[in-house]
Amino acid sequence: MRQGDEWSIVFYIDDNRTSPVEEFLASLDAKTQQRFRWSIEQLRLRNVTAREPLVRHLEERLWELREESSTNIYRLIYFFYTGRRIVFLHGFQKKTQRTSRRDLDAALGRLTRFSQRQGGETR
Repeated sequence: MRQGDEWSIVFYIDDNRTSPVEEFLASLDAKTQQRFRWSIEQLRLRNVTAREPLVRHLEERLWELREESSTNIYRLIYFFYTGRRIVFLHGFQKKTQRTSRRDLDAALGRLTRFSQRQGGETR
């Protein structure tokens, strides 16, 4: 791979200068955090070619990074952005079959704010 071809990971930052996804990850136990570090790195390496069971398309530009630990299911919602960036928008513990509209709307709102601040295009 040539220099400059690598993808980077970005965590969405709120207007109050906090990262909801990093806060979510910090709230998890050490084993689950380690599993997510591995999964995030796999996504960075595979980027747009990543498939299930690692990732799944949700809707529009939103994708989810999937992780299970013990009996819990966790998800990080992300999208691809110009400049080979993977932007993580929202993290949550999944308790039902379908991703809740509330979680999707939170991610979509952050995607819109991120895009407005950056002025680039999503992929």
